[in-house]
Amino acid sequence: MDKLAICILNWNGKNLLEEFLPSVVNYSKNYPIYIIDNLSTDDYLTFLQEKYPEITVIQNDGNYGFAKGYNIGLESIKAEYYCLLNSDVEVSENWLKPILQLFETDEKIAAIQPKILSYRDKNKFEYAGAAGGFIDNLGYPFCRGRIFFDCEEDQNQYNQNSEIFWASGACLFIKSEDYWQANGFDEDFEAHMEEIDLCWRLKNSGKKIIYCSESTVYHLGAATLKKDSYKKMYLNYRNSLSTNLKNLPKRKLFPVIFTRLSLDGIAAIAFLPTKGFKHLRAVFWSHMHFYRDFNKMYKKRGNHQTENYYQTKFLVIKYFLLGKKRFKDL
Repeated sequence: MDKLAICILNWNGKNLLEEFLPSVVNYSKNYPIYIIDNLSTDDYLTFLQEKYPEITVIQNDGNYGFAKGYNIGLESIKAEYYCLLNSDVEVSENWLKPILQLFETDEKIAAIQPKILSYRDKNKFEYAGAAGGFIDNLGYPFCRGRIFFDCEEDQNQYNQNSEIFWASGACLFIKSEDYWQANGFDEDFEAHMEEIDLCWRLKNSGKKIIYCSESTVYHLGAATLKKDSYKKMYLNYRNSLSTNLKNLPKRKLFPVIFTRLSLDGIAAIAFLPTKGFKHLRAVFWSHMHFYRDFNKMYKKRGNHQTENYYQTKFLVIKYFLLGKKRFKDL
């Protein structure tokens, strides 16, 4: 069994592999790299065979999305730790050693995230993860370095290793034993929020999620689904509700879910001038499908839900009404 396996999910991503794979290969010399492919139709395979014949390709028999695509591919990879790495991430020298050393300090550590900066502007934190993720009391996700739409500049303000609530799926290091004990990603999510749901389930089982400041990667972002695509908005709204339903303490379920549904409706109207009817439609159908799948998701609740799940209260009010747009101001 390998110590670490670097696993990159791919779907018609030859251009991304050409741009970002060189850094992964150059700075990961001692560890195997796997491409898990969701039945791509481009000629990525020819490129890999010519340039990187040492990389192992695992071919899924369909386009299963992020969650199921990884679950299927990881079944045939034997390693103590997985690094689930987006195909649009550039890594830096010595990105692996501090992560692996950190895992050895505490057996309760299930997952670790490096510092994630923007590939486009390497002085700023990147939306998907920044310096580690948290949620508020209503289950709204945010990061150290990113609150809703605002990303901070990296001024070494988060250069300390620390416990976080969720680690980004853009670059997620996870102990394979914990991944499978938690049954991996929830395949009903397809994509988006699946890493928050997984980390919340791990936290509910007493595990730790850690941010490692000594490892840095650079994420392009929105390479598969564009920022304002209908599907991305739909998945984010639906999966956020499902994540809350599966993981909140029971006494919090009704007040939080009711409040979230109400705020979603307000957001759909408030953003109508800027995001249009596409956004309104995404909210509507995400709610309809959340109601449809309510019993199915409720049955996935674990035996224990931690009461200490949130970092701050009422993030929406603090951000949109009080103008608090930096982590330290919360």
